[in-house]
Amino acid sequence: MTLYICSLAAIHDVVAQTGASHLLTVISGGTAVDRPKTIAKENHLYLEFNDITAPAQGLVPPSPAHVEKILEFGRAWDRKAPMVVHCWAGVSRSTAAGYILSHALTPDSDPHDLARLLRARAPWATPNGRMVGFADDLLGAGGEMKEAISAIGRGAMAYEGKPFAMPVGEMSGGHGQG
Repeated sequence: MTLYICSLAAIHDVVAQTGASHLLTVISGGTAVDRPKTIAKENHLYLEFNDITAPAQGLVPPSPAHVEKILEFGRAWDRKAPMVVHCWAGVSRSTAAGYILSHALTPDSDPHDLARLLRARAPWATPNGRMVGFADDLLGAGGEMKEAISAIGRGAMAYEGKPFAMPVGEMSGGHGQG
């Protein structure tokens, strides 16, 4: 099955085009999200936090609890239809969440292979390093997820990313070279 990653502005089109059954929203608090009618309320996880990598006054940083909820939501997804993951711009929080879920839900995936695939499919992606760090710890990746995202570097400048897909359970070749 597939995860589709996009911006807030693209969710209705992406959900309609893919037939997605689940929606993961990772966005700043108070941002209105008009859930597509085809997504059941219980299949929509809405998490509020800012796109920051360190605590800052007046802002909510991503926390281990946020990443745990992302992982729980992903593990509960039946994978009969795609999931759409979005943030405001489709550049940082959503690309981090998509990378985290792709690795967590793909047995024997190599974090470096997934990071390179992410970069190939989304040259603008700059996954939130704080989220990836917490996932690395929670998934027992031994620093490999953090290292892999660091290795692909910052993405190309973009106001908004274009929708793209990440695999779940479809990687071949097992552990690749980092």
